[in-house]
Amino acid sequence: MKSPTIVEKTIDRQANRILQQMPSHGIVGALIEFLVFGLKQAWACLFGAAILALIIITRFYYPFENIIGRYDFLFVCAIFLQLTMLIAKLETLAEAKVIFIFHVVGTIMEVFKTHVGSWTYPGDAIFHIGAVPLFSGFMYASIGSYIARIGRIFDIHYAHYPPMWTTLVLCIAIYINFFSHHYLWDMRYILFAITIGLYGKCIANYRVFRFSHKMPLLLGFLLIALFIWLAENIGTFSRAWFYPGQENGWTWVSPAKLGSWYLLMIISFVLVTLVHRPKSPDEE
Repeated sequence: MKSPTIVEKTIDRQANRILQQMPSHGIVGALIEFLVFGLKQAWACLFGAAILALIIITRFYYPFENIIGRYDFLFVCAIFLQLTMLIAKLETLAEAKVIFIFHVVGTIMEVFKTHVGSWTYPGDAIFHIGAVPLFSGFMYASIGSYIARIGRIFDIHYAHYPPMWTTLVLCIAIYINFFSHHYLWDMRYILFAITIGLYGKCIANYRVFRFSHKMPLLLGFLLIALFIWLAENIGTFSRAWFYPGQENGWTWVSPAKLGSWYLLMIISFVLVTLVHRPKSPDEE
């Protein structure tokens, strides 16, 4: 079992004290379960939601332009948020290490993708690598943070999880394809098929409040990718970056990007499993 942090244990204990007094069956019981599910999801999204909120706010109101650039301000805020989560015991040190690895992995890909023109950052930054402001790596870190936290918050166990080595090989192949498809044949459809073959039978068992639930892991992957795509639309609307065709005005990000986020999210998921090894429903 993935141990909750000290803060999460305290919140969970206080929340259970209140919720245990409420109805457990019928429509009211179902609504309470759904409400708790939403609150736990929001708690898991804490880091990503804070970064996204800062991106939106600084798009429409940013009075510090003459003191510090918008991207550099976001970078400093992201570091402060990450340190706060560690100090406040909202995230474990082991999780932070894996999240940092995904941060680096994402930044390397950003440098390459901006170089080939896949997307553009319109502003200037002091803290940057090439055409990539360093705050962008924290957007990838927020995905890793969510996946690490959701496994702990919902106490997820997996039935029929594939061998770890196969998921690591898939992870490496996905990452290589993000670079190689610009010069060679795009293997994403083969990678989708391999993903289905590996995770097709895998079921995620999770507990919300009173009851345990089940979900095909592939469906969970798709739902996470969908929400990342929605967040990406908010990011481009806030002019944090833009894709070709969005230079003169915002348009919805192509739904085809869902596939890219689906594959990239799997990289984050596999990296997190290096810290939180997937447990079967029978394991404590």
